Amino acid sequence: MIEKKKTADTIPQVKLNSGNLMPMYGLGVSQADEATADAVMIAIENGYRMIDTAKAYGNEKEVGEGIRRSGINRKEIFLTTKLSVPDMTAGRAREAFEQSLERLKMDYVNLYLLHWPVVEQIESSWKQLEDFYRQGLIRNIGVSNFQIHHLKDMVPYMTITPAVNQIECHPLLVQAELRDFCEELGIINEAWSPLGRANIFDEPVLKSIAQHHDRTVAQVVLRWHIEHGTIVIPKSTKRERIIENSQIFDFSLTQEEVNKIDAMDKHQRFGSDPDNFHFDV
Repeated sequence: MIEKKKTADTIPQVKLNSGNLMPMYGLGVSQADEATADAVMIAIENGYRMIDTAKAYGNEKEVGEGIRRSGINRKEIFLTTKLSVPDMTAGRAREAFEQSLERLKMDYVNLYLLHWPVVEQIESSWKQLEDFYRQGLIRNIGVSNFQIHHLKDMVPYMTITPAVNQIECHPLLVQAELRDFCEELGIINEAWSPLGRANIFDEPVLKSIAQHHDRTVAQVVLRWHIEHGTIVIPKSTKRERIIENSQIFDFSLTQEEVNKIDAMDKHQRFGSDPDNFHFDV
């Protein structure tokens, strides 16, 4: 039986370039559907203080409901949502943001991201996010799925550097060059699909390290992200998994183990390629 260990006091926080603090570990709810509200409530009850959603996931309403049902003070929750591709394309950043707040039943979010790099709309959308930030409607602004060239293109016109770049990252897609570039700009890396959509669980290197530490492969991989200073938001709707995944702050990996996992890199994506995507999200 998995111990229901509270983690709120053990999850480290990272200081963003805004000066605000962000937990390094939280719950992702991409496509969690009808189980979202329960998953959010279970996570918060077990020490999670960060929840990541998006308009494209279709569950902002349920996320807000789960937070309220948990009984936790809103100020203790770091909440992220995102501007969708259709709304970026249509130039509807303000309307979309206000609708997200309405669905969440919140008067602010802690982090708002451009969900995908819709190249022709990045500049206008980013300037709108900067306005939201100055108005105090968003505590931090950032991007998601941005490559190095997208970030370089933003430099001439942005007056606020993105606080976060949320990217697909796991042992088969290490993203070392992109992570290093973000760090040079003062942008914190955040990994979505940090467990490679369960495609990494049979990897011999990970199984060996997990056995050595008497941990699950998932715990080892999530700890690997933390060792790199990367924020992680694993997705689950199962109580046992939500609890188990979070128990990664009472052990560490050696540099040799980190290097072995880094060496697994195959530049393999399980999600969409930011430079080659054509879909409505």
